[in-house]
Amino acid sequence: ADTADWSCFDVVIEDQVAHIRLKRPDAFNSMIRAFWNELPAIVRDIDDNARARCIVISSTGKHFCAGMDLAVFQGGGSTASAPPADRHIAAEAQRHHIRYLQDAFSCLDEARIPVLAAIQGGCIGGAVDMTSACDIRYATADAFFCIQEINIGMTADVGTFPRLCKLIPEGWVRELAYTGRRLPAAKARDIGLVNALFDTHEALVDHALATAREIAEKSPLAVAGSKVMINYARDHTIADGLEYIRTGINAGLGIDKFAPRLSFFWAI
Repeated sequence: ADTADWSCFDVVIEDQVAHIRLKRPDAFNSMIRAFWNELPAIVRDIDDNARARCIVISSTGKHFCAGMDLAVFQGGGSTASAPPADRHIAAEAQRHHIRYLQDAFSCLDEARIPVLAAIQGGCIGGAVDMTSACDIRYATADAFFCIQEINIGMTADVGTFPRLCKLIPEGWVRELAYTGRRLPAAKARDIGLVNALFDTHEALVDHALATAREIAEKSPLAVAGSKVMINYARDHTIADGLEYIRTGINAGLGIDKFAPRLSFFWAI
Protein backbone atom coordinates (compact mmCIF):
# COMPACT_ATOMS: atom_id res chain seq x y z
CA ALA A 1 0.00 0.00 0.00
CA ASP A 2 1.08 3.61 -0.49
CA THR A 3 2.77 4.94 2.64
CA ALA A 4 2.32 8.69 2.02
CA ASP A 5 1.77 11.39 -0.59
CA TRP A 6 5.22 12.74 -1.39
CA SER A 7 6.21 15.53 -3.80
CA CYS A 8 9.12 13.72 -5.44
CA PHE A 9 8.42 10.05 -4.83
CA ASP A 10 5.84 7.29 -5.04
CA VAL A 11 6.28 4.66 -2.33
CA VAL A 12 4.66 1.23 -2.49
CA ILE A 13 5.35 -1.64 -0.10
CA GLU A 14 4.43 -5.14 -1.24
CA ASP A 15 5.83 -8.59 -0.49
CA GLN A 16 8.12 -7.03 2.15
CA VAL A 17 9.77 -4.88 -0.55
CA ALA A 18 9.58 -1.09 -0.52
CA HIS A 19 9.59 0.40 -4.01
CA ILE A 20 10.61 4.08 -3.95
CA ARG A 21 10.10 5.68 -7.36
CA LEU A 22 11.17 9.16 -8.45
CA LYS A 23 8.08 10.76 -10.04
CA ARG A 24 9.05 14.06 -11.70
CA PRO A 25 9.91 12.88 -15.24
CA ASP A 26 9.08 16.21 -16.89
CA ALA A 27 11.89 17.78 -14.84
CA PHE A 28 14.17 14.75 -15.38
CA ASN A 29 13.63 13.96 -11.68
CA SER A 30 15.98 16.73 -10.59
CA MET A 31 16.68 16.98 -6.88
CA ILE A 32 14.71 19.97 -5.65
CA ARG A 33 14.52 20.97 -1.97
CA ALA A 34 11.64 18.61 -1.24
CA PHE A 35 13.72 15.69 -2.53
CA TRP A 36 16.34 16.17 0.19
CA ASN A 37 13.70 16.28 2.94
CA GLU A 38 11.61 13.40 1.65
CA LEU A 39 14.18 10.73 0.75
CA PRO A 40 15.76 10.34 4.22
CA ALA A 41 12.34 10.55 5.87
CA ILE A 42 11.04 7.73 3.66
CA VAL A 43 14.10 5.51 4.06
CA ARG A 44 14.41 5.97 7.82
CA ASP A 45 10.72 5.32 8.35
CA ILE A 46 10.95 2.06 6.38
CA ASP A 47 14.15 1.02 8.15
CA ASP A 48 13.37 2.13 11.71
CA ASN A 49 9.88 0.66 11.68
CA ALA A 50 10.81 -2.53 9.79
CA ARG A 51 8.19 -1.84 7.12
CA ALA A 52 10.15 -3.86 4.52
CA ARG A 53 13.14 -6.16 4.19
CA CYS A 54 14.57 -4.59 1.03
CA ILE A 55 14.28 -1.29 -0.85
CA VAL A 56 14.26 -0.71 -4.60
CA ILE A 57 14.81 2.83 -5.93
CA SER A 58 13.68 3.35 -9.52
CA SER A 59 12.57 6.30 -11.62
CA THR A 60 10.28 7.47 -14.39
CA GLY A 61 10.70 9.02 -17.81
CA LYS A 62 13.70 9.20 -20.10
CA HIS A 63 16.32 9.76 -17.40
CA PHE A 64 16.81 8.33 -13.93
CA CYS A 65 17.81 11.68 -12.45
CA ALA A 66 19.41 14.89 -13.74
CA GLY A 67 21.02 15.61 -10.37
CA MET A 68 20.77 18.47 -7.95
CA ASP A 69 18.68 21.56 -8.60
CA LEU A 70 21.17 24.38 -8.11
CA ALA A 71 18.67 26.32 -5.99
CA VAL A 72 19.40 23.80 -3.23
CA PHE A 73 22.80 25.43 -2.74
CA GLN A 74 21.20 28.76 -1.85
CA GLY A 75 20.81 29.07 1.90
CA GLY A 76 21.27 26.41 4.55
CA GLY A 77 19.24 23.48 5.77
CA SER A 78 16.12 22.44 3.94
CA THR A 79 14.57 25.89 3.43
CA ALA A 80 15.72 28.96 1.53
CA SER A 81 17.34 31.78 3.51
CA ALA A 82 19.68 34.67 2.85
CA PRO A 83 23.36 33.78 3.29
CA PRO A 84 25.10 35.32 6.34
CA ALA A 85 27.04 38.51 5.64
CA ASP A 86 30.16 37.32 7.50
CA ARG A 87 32.13 35.04 5.16
CA HIS A 88 33.32 32.80 8.00
CA ILE A 89 29.81 32.29 9.26
CA ALA A 90 28.67 31.72 5.69
CA ALA A 91 31.38 29.08 5.22
CA GLU A 92 30.31 27.25 8.37
CA ALA A 93 26.67 27.45 7.31
CA GLN A 94 27.61 25.96 3.94
CA ARG A 95 29.62 23.17 5.60
CA HIS A 96 26.62 22.33 7.77
CA HIS A 97 24.31 22.41 4.76
CA ILE A 98 26.55 20.02 2.80
CA ARG A 99 26.50 17.64 5.78
CA TYR A 100 22.70 17.77 5.63
CA LEU A 101 22.80 16.83 1.94
CA GLN A 102 25.34 14.07 2.51
CA ASP A 103 23.17 12.56 5.26
CA ALA A 104 20.28 12.29 2.81
CA PHE A 105 22.27 9.64 0.93
CA SER A 106 24.19 8.17 3.85
CA CYS A 107 20.85 6.89 5.15
CA LEU A 108 20.86 4.41 2.22
CA ASP A 109 24.28 3.07 3.19
CA GLU A 110 23.40 3.01 6.89
CA ALA A 111 19.99 1.35 6.53
CA ARG A 112 19.81 -2.14 8.00
CA ILE A 113 18.22 -3.44 4.82
CA PRO A 114 19.71 -3.64 1.30
CA VAL A 115 18.94 -0.86 -1.19
CA LEU A 116 18.86 -1.68 -4.92
CA ALA A 117 18.95 0.99 -7.64
CA ALA A 118 17.33 0.54 -11.07
CA ILE A 119 18.82 3.17 -13.39
CA GLN A 120 17.58 4.18 -16.84
CA GLY A 121 18.94 6.94 -19.08
CA GLY A 122 21.04 9.61 -17.42
CA CYS A 123 22.38 9.23 -13.89
CA ILE A 124 23.92 12.66 -13.50
CA GLY A 125 25.64 14.65 -10.78
CA GLY A 126 23.88 14.10 -7.47
CA ALA A 127 22.31 10.94 -8.85
CA VAL A 128 25.79 9.39 -8.95
CA ASP A 129 26.15 10.31 -5.28
CA MET A 130 22.82 8.65 -4.52
CA THR A 131 23.28 5.44 -6.46
CA SER A 132 26.82 4.94 -5.19
CA ALA A 133 25.31 4.77 -1.68
CA CYS A 134 23.09 1.84 -2.72
CA ASP A 135 24.03 -1.81 -2.22
CA ILE A 136 23.45 -2.97 -5.81
CA ARG A 137 22.96 -1.12 -9.09
CA TYR A 138 21.24 -2.36 -12.27
CA ALA A 139 20.83 -0.31 -15.45
CA THR A 140 19.32 -0.20 -18.90
CA ALA A 141 21.68 -0.66 -21.83
CA ASP A 142 21.25 3.00 -22.80
CA ALA A 143 22.02 4.36 -19.34
CA PHE A 144 25.03 6.54 -18.60
CA PHE A 145 26.72 8.05 -15.55
CA CYS A 146 28.24 11.52 -15.40
CA ILE A 147 30.07 13.37 -12.61
CA GLN A 148 28.50 16.59 -13.83
CA GLU A 149 29.90 18.88 -11.14
CA ILE A 150 33.20 19.48 -12.97
CA ASN A 151 31.24 20.75 -15.99
CA ILE A 152 29.79 23.59 -13.90
CA GLY A 153 33.00 24.42 -12.07
CA MET A 154 32.35 22.45 -8.89
CA THR A 155 33.86 19.54 -7.00
CA ALA A 156 31.43 16.73 -6.24
CA ASP A 157 30.82 16.94 -2.50
CA VAL A 158 27.79 14.86 -1.53
CA GLY A 159 29.41 11.42 -1.56
CA THR A 160 30.63 10.54 -5.05
CA PHE A 161 34.36 10.30 -4.33
CA PRO A 162 34.41 8.52 -0.95
CA ARG A 163 32.03 5.85 -2.27
CA LEU A 164 32.91 5.61 -5.95
CA CYS A 165 36.57 4.97 -5.13
CA LYS A 166 35.40 1.83 -3.29
CA LEU A 167 33.29 0.64 -6.24
CA ILE A 168 35.43 1.11 -9.36
CA PRO A 169 39.15 1.49 -10.17
CA GLU A 170 40.57 4.84 -9.10
CA GLY A 171 41.76 5.65 -12.60
CA TRP A 172 38.18 5.61 -13.83
CA VAL A 173 37.04 7.83 -10.96
CA ARG A 174 39.74 10.33 -11.85
CA GLU A 175 38.94 10.33 -15.57
CA LEU A 176 35.24 10.86 -14.94
CA ALA A 177 35.85 13.50 -12.26
CA TYR A 178 38.38 15.53 -14.24
CA THR A 179 36.68 15.40 -17.65
CA GLY A 180 32.97 15.23 -16.91
CA ARG A 181 32.63 12.57 -19.61
CA ARG A 182 29.74 10.16 -19.71
CA LEU A 183 30.37 6.59 -18.57
CA PRO A 184 28.21 4.32 -20.80
CA ALA A 185 26.27 1.48 -19.21
CA ALA A 186 28.34 -1.23 -20.91
CA LYS A 187 31.58 0.18 -19.51
CA ALA A 188 29.92 0.69 -16.11
CA ARG A 189 29.10 -3.01 -16.10
CA ASP A 190 32.62 -3.95 -17.24
CA ILE A 191 34.26 -2.07 -14.37
CA GLY A 192 31.77 -3.30 -11.78
CA LEU A 193 29.63 -0.23 -11.12
CA VAL A 194 26.46 -2.05 -12.21
CA ASN A 195 25.70 -5.75 -11.90
CA ALA A 196 23.62 -6.27 -15.04
CA LEU A 197 22.10 -4.45 -18.02
CA PHE A 198 18.60 -4.72 -19.50
CA ASP A 199 17.16 -3.77 -22.87
CA THR A 200 14.06 -2.08 -21.48
CA HIS A 201 13.11 -0.04 -18.44
CA GLU A 202 10.34 -2.49 -17.64
CA ALA A 203 12.72 -5.47 -17.64
CA LEU A 204 15.15 -3.50 -15.47
CA VAL A 205 12.58 -2.71 -12.78
CA ASP A 206 11.13 -6.23 -12.90
CA HIS A 207 14.56 -7.70 -12.27
CA ALA A 208 15.33 -5.31 -9.41
CA LEU A 209 12.01 -6.08 -7.74
CA ALA A 210 12.45 -9.83 -8.26
CA THR A 211 15.90 -9.68 -6.68
CA ALA A 212 14.53 -7.64 -3.78
CA ARG A 213 11.79 -10.23 -3.20
CA GLU A 214 14.41 -12.98 -3.21
CA ILE A 215 16.41 -11.07 -0.58
CA ALA A 216 13.25 -10.48 1.45
CA GLU A 217 12.70 -14.25 1.68
CA LYS A 218 15.99 -14.71 3.54
CA SER A 219 16.49 -14.32 7.29
CA PRO A 220 16.28 -10.56 7.93
CA LEU A 221 18.82 -10.86 10.75
CA ALA A 222 21.28 -12.68 8.51
CA VAL A 223 20.82 -10.11 5.72
CA ALA A 224 21.25 -7.19 8.13
CA GLY A 225 24.32 -8.84 9.63
CA SER A 226 25.78 -9.39 6.17
CA LYS A 227 25.32 -5.72 5.29
CA VAL A 228 26.97 -4.63 8.54
CA MET A 229 29.93 -6.92 7.93
CA ILE A 230 30.34 -5.98 4.25
CA ASN A 231 30.26 -2.26 5.06
CA TYR A 232 32.75 -2.75 7.88
CA ALA A 233 35.08 -4.78 5.66
CA ARG A 234 34.91 -2.06 3.01
CA ASP A 235 36.07 0.57 5.49
CA HIS A 236 38.68 -1.46 7.46
CA THR A 237 41.59 -3.86 7.08
CA ILE A 238 41.11 -7.60 6.68
CA ALA A 239 42.40 -8.18 10.22
CA ASP A 240 39.94 -5.63 11.62
CA GLY A 241 37.12 -7.24 9.66
CA LEU A 242 37.93 -10.72 10.96
CA GLU A 243 38.04 -9.49 14.54
CA TYR A 244 34.80 -7.57 14.10
CA ILE A 245 32.93 -10.57 12.71
CA ARG A 246 34.23 -12.78 15.55
CA THR A 247 32.92 -10.25 18.06
CA GLY A 248 29.68 -9.84 16.17
CA ILE A 249 28.96 -13.55 15.92
CA ASN A 250 29.60 -13.96 19.66
CA ALA A 251 27.08 -11.17 20.26
CA GLY A 252 24.53 -12.86 18.01
CA LEU A 253 24.81 -10.40 15.14
CA GLY A 254 23.35 -11.82 11.96
CA ILE A 255 22.15 -15.08 13.54
CA ASP A 256 18.46 -15.86 13.31
CA LYS A 257 17.55 -17.63 16.53
CA PHE A 258 14.79 -19.47 14.69
CA ALA A 259 17.16 -20.83 12.02
CA PRO A 260 18.86 -24.21 12.52
CA ARG A 261 22.45 -24.11 13.73
CA LEU A 262 25.00 -24.33 10.96
CA SER A 263 26.61 -27.76 11.04
CA PHE A 264 30.15 -26.50 10.49
CA PHE A 265 30.09 -24.79 13.91
CA TRP A 266 30.03 -28.25 15.45
CA ALA A 267 32.34 -29.94 12.95
CA ILE A 268 35.50 -28.17 14.12
